[in-house]
Amino acid sequence: MRLKDRVAIVTGAAQGIGKAIATAYVNEGARVVIGDINADLAAQTASELAKDGSEVRSIRVDVADATGGQELVAYTMREFGRVDILVNNAGIGANKRALECSLEEWERVIRINLTGAFLCSQAAGRQMVKQGYGKIINICSLSGQRGGIGRAPYGAAKAGLELLTKVMAVELAEEGINVNDIVPGPIMTDVGRAMHDRATVEAYEFLVPQRRYGVPDEIANAAVFLASAESDYVNGHSLNVDGGFQAAGLMYPLPGSSDTGREKQ
Repeated sequence: MRLKDRVAIVTGAAQGIGKAIATAYVNEGARVVIGDINADLAAQTASELAKDGSEVRSIRVDVADATGGQELVAYTMREFGRVDILVNNAGIGANKRALECSLEEWERVIRINLTGAFLCSQAAGRQMVKQGYGKIINICSLSGQRGGIGRAPYGAAKAGLELLTKVMAVELAEEGINVNDIVPGPIMTDVGRAMHDRATVEAYEFLVPQRRYGVPDEIANAAVFLASAESDYVNGHSLNVDGGFQAAGLMYPLPGSSDTGREKQ
């Protein structure tokens, strides 16, 4: 029960990685608020997690709205009286090349993935300063660490979020607040199954040194660590949970080559 009596907000937690994080937090004893733009699905997820008597709430929130973060934190304060943990998981994907991306598409991705996390962190951070304690965790992306075709708005947003992590970590360290981020590798979620064709799956399974996709629970495990006292001296850090993908870079030989680089059995 590493998070016993802690109060956590997880945005975009109605499904996927966010739901896995919320589930792990409940299992570790936290009281959890699920903030999601899909009110019905958020309520359903909260109901599932509260079946064993755990305290879980849900609220519809649009993190891109100027007052969304404030409303989310105000709701949490009314329900639980404090905010100990914030996970900025809400976000949208985009597959747009730089020369083909409209201003509207660019601004929407930046607004949700970066500005939304900033606004939620600002609102939660102000409350955490009053408490003298807090943990803020941003869910970033490999697309924010390396170039990729079609990643202009999404990659820029996630790169900005990674730097925002470091800035807020430095600014809030003396207030007893830790700010870190998690960088997932290819994770098999329902969205991933729908978006990744067989060729994409095979490419990732080749390029990831562990030769497989990750699962949402593996991101949740990292989120528990960064939310717990075990990470009290970890600040401004980007924790890649990617099976070694970033460390390996471009691995040769390519798929289909007769020499895979593995020892023959």
